[in-house]
Amino acid sequence: MEALDLHCQLMLEEFRQTIPVFEKMQRVVLDALQDTFMHNGIIVAATESRIKTEKSLTGKLALKGSKYKSMYDITDLLGVRVVTFYTDDVDRIAAVAEKVFDIDWLNSVDKRRVHQLDSFGYNSLHYICRIPRTLFRDEAHPEINEIRFELQLRTTLQHAWAAINHDIGYKTGVEIPREYMRQMNRLAGMLELADDEFSRIRTEINDYRRRVQQLVQNGRLDDVQLDGDTFKSYLQARPMEALNKKIAAINQAEIQESPLLPYLGVFKALGCKTLGDVSRIVKENQDDAYRLARHQLGNTDLDIISSSLGMQNICIVTILKQGGGKIGLCRLFDALNGENEQNRLIADMTYEQARNLPFMKEQDV
Repeated sequence: MEALDLHCQLMLEEFRQTIPVFEKMQRVVLDALQDTFMHNGIIVAATESRIKTEKSLTGKLALKGSKYKSMYDITDLLGVRVVTFYTDDVDRIAAVAEKVFDIDWLNSVDKRRVHQLDSFGYNSLHYICRIPRTLFRDEAHPEINEIRFELQLRTTLQHAWAAINHDIGYKTGVEIPREYMRQMNRLAGMLELADDEFSRIRTEINDYRRRVQQLVQNGRLDDVQLDGDTFKSYLQARPMEALNKKIAAINQAEIQESPLLPYLGVFKALGCKTLGDVSRIVKENQDDAYRLARHQLGNTDLDIISSSLGMQNICIVTILKQGGGKIGLCRLFDALNGENEQNRLIADMTYEQARNLPFMKEQDV
């Protein structure tokens, strides 16, 4: 252990005595952050915390203990780090943290804004905080609202860079040759660019989704390319609801919810390029899909149907009208259920149920 003067020894002893308070602070801060994230719908990559070890504090006091009048002047005895996926989430979490904790603005620092323009150190936001009495109070330990702690906010890529930089740059204790530092700076610049690009792409995807939802709400389905996101928006309008209720009325059956996203691939296989193509297939074939359902359920006492039955029957009718026959039906059930021998039997049975309906034509199987 490094030699400490009397002043630093007293601070170290005070720290030892105060560790239970730091442990309580740690729980309060982590619980408050988790509650805040849940309330605001914030998803983070990780939340970490640590209380400085006695060994680490001893080293710090040995180096610059004279600058501290008391233990309360050391702001990182408790450290909490929140790691986000995107750079813009750092500011979002910072905004909510400012509402939850008392921020010591004088000692807080935004390293994203102060790093040198010609170097690429990791960027993170460091808040020095106190727990306000409105959040938590303990009359037996009023110092819990006086002791400051450090809250670091950074992205996963910034976190990776900090860990790598620390491992390569500091743990060795050897000055890194200039050529290697240049390579490290180039890599750090790439990480910084990647961070910005991930955030930009997420923003553009969210804007795209909002545009799609607006187009769907306005009925401009021909302007919307068919993909996973747009199909979800289409399904949110519950386009099968009326047909399913009509089918359920055949046997006064209950409708059990079932996912419809697997039908995206089916509609693509049927040649659909836009939501308008999907909508036309639905409108043109829903009457025949209902007639098929009457043949399927008319002689049964089935009192529960799947909410996917209407869409399934629309796809069946479309395939048969396009001349797909039993082979086309088998491919449909393979796509929906996974390839297995049972699908051929289901396809044969479905074909027999549909063959006497008006829309059917003679097909070579």
